[in-house]
Amino acid sequence: MKSVIRSLRILEAVSQHQPVTVGELTKLFGLPKSTVQRTLVTLNEAGWLRANRRDTTRWEIGARVLAVRPAALQGSSLFAAAREPMIRLRDTVNETIHLSVPDALHSMVVVDRVDCDHPVRTFHTIGDTSPLHATATGHAILAQLPHPDVDEFATGTFEGYGEDTITDAEELRTELQRVRERGYAVNHNQYIQGICAIAAPVLDGDGVPLAAVAVSLPDSRFEPGRLAELGRLVTETAAEITARHLR
Repeated sequence: MKSVIRSLRILEAVSQHQPVTVGELTKLFGLPKSTVQRTLVTLNEAGWLRANRRDTTRWEIGARVLAVRPAALQGSSLFAAAREPMIRLRDTVNETIHLSVPDALHSMVVVDRVDCDHPVRTFHTIGDTSPLHATATGHAILAQLPHPDVDEFATGTFEGYGEDTITDAEELRTELQRVRERGYAVNHNQYIQGICAIAAPVLDGDGVPLAAVAVSLPDSRFEPGRLAELGRLVTETAAEITARHLR
């Protein structure tokens, strides 16, 4: 039982400090390095942890955690509050609707999806992750955070996924200000080429962003003249989800 508790605590520590080294965890828990290393390897084999792709000496949360989290959320009040408004939004615009939640300040995780009936449509599997700096849902979340949290996130440069990706921290801050002013975020080929999205944040009672709802569509159907309309519909849907969640 002690080994199970130790494994869970190490898993929690990795989620809070990722990417983290064996040495850092050893100091944090006061355990022998061999014990921490053995626990990390076991959690890695089970899919709960993985080595960081850029620095394999550091550990981070694995895909199994990201897959379990959406499954758990499906029984939550947030999931229940969002489902009907998402369906109505899909019926109005006939495009795919996604609900995503932030994984700390690391990525967005898709937790629900309502498909449209177009033969050509966007598709993200439940549990898929995407970067905050390059997505509409990520920008919708970041724009609602306190400035110190944004400053913590917006340091250095970001990975580029195409010529439209924002990779400069100052440019990202400017874009987040635009998102705050209009109430919704826009992704036009910033992450996956050929895919666009318009997203708005779902908030808790204190104004903290819990999730983001988005209309996702192929670039071939993206019409700049409809942006204000889609932004309004997404913002209204997010506000409805917020209200239903707070009841």
